Amino acid sequence: MEYEMVREIQNLCPNNQMRDIFFDEVETDDPESYVRAYLKGKAVEVSTQQSENGCVTVFATCDGLNQKFVFTPI
Repeated sequence: MEYEMVREIQNLCPNNQMRDIFFDEVETDDPESYVRAYLKGKAVEVSTQQSENGCVTVFATCDGLNQKFVFTPI
C-alpha cells in the first residue's frame, strides 16, 4: 500500500515549542514494521493507532526522543 508519511519529532530544546516535520511517500504493508526498520539499531518503544479512514499513527520513543509517524493512504 502507498502512503504519505508525516514524521514529527518533538523538539527538546528549552523555550522552543516547534517540532521538526518531514513528509515522504512510502510503500509498505505494515506501517509499524516500517517504523521499526526505519529506526533500526536503536532502543525503540512503539505503539500504533488505526483510524476508520485508513490512517495509521505510530508513536515511537527512540533513545528518549518522542516521534510520531502518520501514514495516510494515497
